[in-house]
Amino acid sequence: MTRPDRKNEKLSLVQLIPNMLTITAICAGLTAIRFGLNGQYELAVQLVLLAAVLDGLDGRIARALGSDSKMGAELDSLADFLNFGVVPSLILYHWALEDFRGLGWLAVLVYAVCCVLRLARFNVARKEEMPGKGSENAYFVGVPSPAGAALVMLPMFISFGFGTDPVLPDLLLALYMGGIGLLMISRVPTWSFKTVKVPRGDVRIFMVGFVLVGALLVTYAWLSLIALCFVYIGVVIWKLITRPRGLGKPE
Repeated sequence: MTRPDRKNEKLSLVQLIPNMLTITAICAGLTAIRFGLNGQYELAVQLVLLAAVLDGLDGRIARALGSDSKMGAELDSLADFLNFGVVPSLILYHWALEDFRGLGWLAVLVYAVCCVLRLARFNVARKEEMPGKGSENAYFVGVPSPAGAALVMLPMFISFGFGTDPVLPDLLLALYMGGIGLLMISRVPTWSFKTVKVPRGDVRIFMVGFVLVGALLVTYAWLSLIALCFVYIGVVIWKLITRPRGLGKPE
């Protein structure tokens, strides 16, 4: 029996949507660097957030369409490193740490290297995963890279939301960036929202809450992002205290 020639296999445009979203996220990240270098920091941060939304969609759409592939997985990992490892740290550096020079750039390197190490750890775990074993886990090991990007940009959210200069001195800001990087490669268990299930009777309440959060993000974007970051930090601390030692997975 001859094996089908995959080079001649045709894919529908719908099946290409996940990779198209990943490429769009990469373009958003690269464009964010451009706006950051031009001093348009709010727009740069918004593009990173757009990349995070696209990152949350591409994998799920690929699985729903049955079009997930090894190339798509590798492309997604490279996009994550760019959008959540390189871009946020560069934007933060040019926003507040450019005059701090050596130590500021060292913080950028620490954060970016931690991000790529985390993604490498996730890729290894994914490839070693046993066939047929469920991939969903209630906990991650360490802070996921999209959440790390949001947390590292939290000082920018606060500055934009309250119209202030950087809220931390350069040294503390550099230490904060490095600390978030270390959290990404730590063994700290962080809750995975992917496994959250809503009871059927509470779906209406959940949908109302979803609309409320969406409206707040549109109307009071920066303040809402600040609140979400602190809620996430609170959830991580709470789960760290209450969760029994057990399984987790990197992402």
